[in-house]
Amino acid sequence: MRIAVDLHIHSALSPCGDSEMTPNNIVNMAYIKGLDVIAVTDHNSSENVGAVMKLGLEKGIIVIPGMEVQSREEVHLLCYFTGLDQTMDFQEVVYKNLDGINNPGFFGRQMIMDEHDRLVAENEKLLIGSTNLSVEQIINQVKERGGRVIPAHVDKRSYSIISNLGFIPPSLDIKTVEVSKAGDMEKLLREYGFLKRYHIVRSSDAHRLEDILEREFYIDAACMDVSGIVNSL
Repeated sequence: MRIAVDLHIHSALSPCGDSEMTPNNIVNMAYIKGLDVIAVTDHNSSENVGAVMKLGLEKGIIVIPGMEVQSREEVHLLCYFTGLDQTMDFQEVVYKNLDGINNPGFFGRQMIMDEHDRLVAENEKLLIGSTNLSVEQIINQVKERGGRVIPAHVDKRSYSIISNLGFIPPSLDIKTVEVSKAGDMEKLLREYGFLKRYHIVRSSDAHRLEDILEREFYIDAACMDVSGIVNSL
Protein backbone atom coordinates (compact mmCIF):
# COMPACT_ATOMS: atom_id res chain seq x y z
CA MET A 1 0.00 0.00 0.00
CA ARG A 2 1.18 3.52 -0.83
CA ILE A 3 0.42 5.69 2.18
CA ALA A 4 0.69 9.48 2.59
CA VAL A 5 2.45 10.18 5.88
CA ASP A 6 3.91 12.82 8.15
CA LEU A 7 5.81 11.01 10.88
CA HIS A 8 7.25 13.94 12.82
CA ILE A 9 4.71 16.30 14.38
CA HIS A 10 4.97 18.16 17.70
CA SER A 11 2.02 19.04 19.89
CA ALA A 12 1.72 21.85 22.44
CA LEU A 13 3.43 19.48 24.88
CA SER A 14 6.77 20.27 23.25
CA PRO A 15 8.01 23.57 24.72
CA CYS A 16 8.88 24.77 21.21
CA GLY A 17 5.47 23.74 19.84
CA ASP A 18 2.84 26.38 19.08
CA SER A 19 -0.06 26.57 21.54
CA GLU A 20 -2.43 25.85 18.62
CA MET A 21 -0.90 22.38 18.22
CA THR A 22 -3.74 20.80 20.17
CA PRO A 23 -4.88 17.19 19.58
CA ASN A 24 -8.00 18.27 17.66
CA ASN A 25 -6.18 20.84 15.56
CA ILE A 26 -3.44 18.39 14.61
CA VAL A 27 -5.88 15.68 13.53
CA ASN A 28 -8.18 18.08 11.71
CA MET A 29 -5.29 19.66 9.81
CA ALA A 30 -3.99 16.22 8.86
CA TYR A 31 -7.49 15.35 7.63
CA ILE A 32 -7.78 18.56 5.60
CA LYS A 33 -4.39 17.91 4.05
CA GLY A 34 -5.40 14.36 3.09
CA LEU A 35 -2.86 12.44 5.14
CA ASP A 36 -3.38 8.74 5.83
CA VAL A 37 -0.94 8.40 8.71
CA ILE A 38 0.66 10.79 11.19
CA ALA A 39 2.91 10.40 14.20
CA VAL A 40 3.02 12.67 17.24
CA THR A 41 6.63 12.87 18.40
CA ASP A 42 7.01 15.34 21.22
CA HIS A 43 10.33 16.01 22.89
CA ASN A 44 11.09 13.32 25.48
CA SER A 45 7.39 12.71 26.21
CA SER A 46 4.29 11.02 24.80
CA GLU A 47 1.61 12.38 27.11
CA ASN A 48 -0.52 13.82 24.30
CA VAL A 49 -0.33 10.75 22.07
CA GLY A 50 -3.36 8.97 23.57
CA ALA A 51 -5.69 11.91 22.89
CA VAL A 52 -4.48 12.25 19.30
CA MET A 53 -4.92 8.52 18.70
CA LYS A 54 -8.56 8.67 19.86
CA LEU A 55 -9.29 11.57 17.54
CA GLY A 56 -7.49 9.90 14.66
CA LEU A 57 -9.87 6.94 14.88
CA GLU A 58 -12.82 9.31 14.46
CA LYS A 59 -11.31 10.84 11.31
CA GLY A 60 -9.98 7.63 9.79
CA ILE A 61 -6.37 8.72 10.27
CA ILE A 62 -3.87 6.26 11.71
CA VAL A 63 -1.78 7.81 14.49
CA ILE A 64 1.55 6.16 15.25
CA PRO A 65 2.50 6.55 18.93
CA GLY A 66 5.96 8.03 19.17
CA MET A 67 8.46 10.34 20.80
CA GLU A 68 11.50 12.38 19.76
CA VAL A 69 14.18 11.53 22.29
CA GLN A 70 17.34 13.54 22.76
CA SER A 71 20.29 11.32 23.63
CA ARG A 72 23.14 12.31 25.90
CA GLU A 73 25.15 12.98 22.71
CA GLU A 74 22.44 15.56 21.82
CA VAL A 75 21.18 13.42 18.94
CA HIS A 76 17.46 13.50 18.14
CA LEU A 77 15.96 10.06 17.59
CA LEU A 78 12.40 9.38 16.44
CA CYS A 79 11.01 6.41 18.35
CA TYR A 80 7.89 4.64 17.07
CA PHE A 81 5.81 1.92 18.73
CA THR A 82 3.00 -0.41 17.75
CA GLY A 83 0.90 0.40 20.82
CA LEU A 84 0.32 3.11 23.40
CA ASP A 85 1.19 0.81 26.32
CA GLN A 86 4.69 0.21 24.94
CA THR A 87 5.10 3.92 24.35
CA MET A 88 4.16 4.89 27.89
CA ASP A 89 6.38 2.16 29.30
CA PHE A 90 9.30 3.62 27.36
CA GLN A 91 8.34 7.08 28.60
CA GLU A 92 9.01 5.93 32.16
CA VAL A 93 12.56 5.01 31.14
CA VAL A 94 13.04 8.42 29.51
CA TYR A 95 11.66 10.28 32.54
CA LYS A 96 14.02 8.41 34.89
CA ASN A 97 16.92 9.61 32.75
CA LEU A 98 15.81 13.22 32.33
CA ASP A 99 17.10 15.92 34.67
CA GLY A 100 15.99 19.49 35.27
CA ILE A 101 12.78 21.49 35.67
CA ASN A 102 11.20 23.47 32.85
CA ASN A 103 11.05 27.26 32.91
CA PRO A 104 7.86 28.02 30.92
CA GLY A 105 8.73 31.69 30.58
CA PHE A 106 12.03 30.85 28.94
CA PHE A 107 11.53 27.54 27.10
CA GLY A 108 7.76 27.55 26.64
CA ARG A 109 4.75 25.83 28.20
CA GLN A 110 4.44 22.04 28.08
CA MET A 111 0.71 21.39 27.88
CA ILE A 112 -0.90 17.99 28.39
CA MET A 113 -4.36 17.88 26.82
CA ASP A 114 -7.29 15.52 26.48
CA GLU A 115 -9.28 14.70 23.34
CA HIS A 116 -11.42 17.81 23.90
CA ASP A 117 -8.31 20.05 23.93
CA ARG A 118 -8.82 20.73 27.62
CA LEU A 119 -5.65 21.44 29.57
CA VAL A 120 -5.14 18.48 31.92
CA ALA A 121 -1.76 19.50 33.35
CA GLU A 122 1.57 21.05 32.49
CA ASN A 123 4.63 18.84 32.39
CA GLU A 124 7.27 20.24 34.74
CA LYS A 125 10.21 18.22 33.42
CA LEU A 126 12.86 19.84 31.22
CA LEU A 127 11.64 18.16 28.04
CA ILE A 128 13.88 20.29 25.83
CA GLY A 129 17.00 18.84 27.46
CA SER A 130 19.10 15.75 26.84
CA THR A 131 18.42 12.46 28.55
CA ASN A 132 21.20 10.47 30.20
CA LEU A 133 20.67 7.68 27.65
CA SER A 134 23.12 7.04 24.82
CA VAL A 135 22.01 6.54 21.22
CA GLU A 136 22.68 2.83 21.57
CA GLN A 137 20.74 2.56 24.83
CA ILE A 138 17.72 4.32 23.33
CA ILE A 139 17.70 2.02 20.31
CA ASN A 140 17.95 -1.05 22.54
CA GLN A 141 15.16 0.13 24.86
CA VAL A 142 12.85 0.79 21.91
CA LYS A 143 13.66 -2.58 20.32
CA GLU A 144 12.84 -4.36 23.57
CA ARG A 145 9.34 -2.90 23.27
CA GLY A 146 8.92 -3.90 19.64
CA GLY A 147 9.48 -0.39 18.30
CA ARG A 148 11.66 1.21 15.63
CA VAL A 149 14.12 4.11 15.78
CA ILE A 150 14.84 6.60 13.00
CA PRO A 151 17.55 9.26 13.37
CA ALA A 152 15.81 12.62 12.93
CA HIS A 153 16.62 15.32 10.34
CA VAL A 154 20.04 13.91 9.39
CA ASP A 155 20.54 16.83 6.98
CA LYS A 156 20.53 19.45 9.75
CA ARG A 157 23.66 20.95 11.30
CA SER A 158 22.49 20.47 14.87
CA TYR A 159 20.89 17.69 16.88
CA SER A 160 21.39 15.12 14.11
CA ILE A 161 23.35 11.90 14.30
CA ILE A 162 25.61 12.97 11.44
CA SER A 163 26.32 16.49 12.71
CA ASN A 164 27.03 15.27 16.24
CA LEU A 165 28.73 11.91 15.64
CA GLY A 166 30.01 12.47 12.12
CA PHE A 167 28.56 9.20 10.82
CA ILE A 168 26.04 6.47 11.60
CA PRO A 169 27.80 3.65 13.49
CA PRO A 170 27.24 0.45 11.46
CA SER A 171 26.70 -1.48 14.70
CA LEU A 172 23.43 0.36 15.33
CA ASP A 173 20.22 -1.36 14.24
CA ILE A 174 19.18 1.48 11.94
CA LYS A 175 17.42 0.84 8.63
CA THR A 176 15.83 4.23 7.94
CA VAL A 177 16.77 7.88 8.43
CA GLU A 178 14.71 11.06 8.27
CA VAL A 179 15.40 14.10 6.09
CA SER A 180 13.77 17.43 6.86
CA LYS A 181 10.97 18.87 4.75
CA ALA A 182 13.27 21.24 2.86
CA GLY A 183 16.29 18.95 2.74
CA ASP A 184 18.28 18.72 -0.51
CA MET A 185 18.48 14.97 -1.11
CA GLU A 186 20.92 15.10 -4.02
CA LYS A 187 23.34 17.30 -2.11
CA LEU A 188 23.02 15.16 1.00
CA LEU A 189 23.78 11.93 -0.86
CA ARG A 190 26.77 13.52 -2.58
CA GLU A 191 28.14 14.65 0.77
CA TYR A 192 27.33 11.47 2.69
CA GLY A 193 27.39 8.57 0.25
CA PHE A 194 26.86 6.04 3.04
CA LEU A 195 23.23 7.23 3.33
CA LYS A 196 22.46 5.29 0.15
CA ARG A 197 22.43 2.19 2.35
CA TYR A 198 19.37 3.46 4.25
CA HIS A 199 15.72 3.97 3.49
CA ILE A 200 14.85 7.66 3.69
CA VAL A 201 11.66 9.29 4.94
CA ARG A 202 10.80 12.96 4.70
CA SER A 203 8.77 14.61 7.48
CA SER A 204 7.67 18.09 8.48
CA ASP A 205 8.99 18.33 12.06
CA ALA A 206 5.93 20.54 12.41
CA HIS A 207 5.73 22.89 15.37
CA ARG A 208 2.92 24.91 13.75
CA LEU A 209 -0.25 23.69 12.06
CA GLU A 210 0.63 25.13 8.66
CA ASP A 211 3.90 23.17 8.60
CA ILE A 212 2.21 19.75 8.55
CA LEU A 213 2.83 18.02 5.22
CA GLU A 214 0.36 17.81 2.37
CA ARG A 215 0.03 14.50 0.47
CA GLU A 216 3.63 14.82 -0.67
CA PHE A 217 5.61 11.98 0.93
CA TYR A 218 4.59 8.34 0.78
CA ILE A 219 5.76 5.04 2.23
CA ASP A 220 4.92 1.49 1.19
CA ALA A 221 3.50 -0.78 3.88
CA ALA A 222 2.22 -4.35 3.73
CA CYS A 223 -1.00 -3.41 5.51
CA MET A 224 -2.82 -0.29 6.67
CA ASP A 225 -2.41 -0.58 10.42
CA VAL A 226 0.02 0.64 13.07
CA SER A 227 2.05 -2.58 13.20
CA GLY A 228 2.39 -2.82 9.43
CA ILE A 229 3.50 0.79 9.14
CA VAL A 230 5.97 0.65 12.03
CA ASN A 231 7.46 -2.58 10.73
CA SER A 232 7.89 -1.01 7.29
CA LEU A 233 10.30 1.45 8.91
